Amino acid sequence: MRDNTIIRDDIINQLMTVIDPELGVDIVNLGLVYSIDLDEDGICLVEMTLTTMGCPLTNLLAKMVVDAVKKVPEVNNVDVEFVWEPAWTMDKMSRAAKLMLGLH
Repeated sequence: MRDNTIIRDDIINQLMTVIDPELGVDIVNLGLVYSIDLDEDGICLVEMTLTTMGCPLTNLLAKMVVDAVKKVPEVNNVDVEFVWEPAWTMDKMSRAAKLMLGLH
């Protein structure tokens, strides 16, 4: 089995392919992914949030996350859990995301 750090990096790289349809920026750079946990059975739990509660794209984003993370060979199943604490703010975005959105 590959090193856990490499597997985690692969999961993050896959999550970076999940683009928020409204903002056009990936969910990692937006700061929406709060935690990633992969257990010994290959079950990956992704805890994430959304920019707003009641977002109509919740189910779509969850499916996109599952599809992306399942591309990592060590992942057998993906659970996406949406959390609201701590609340998302623009401070959670990476510098790259702020530049892509024209925020300085």
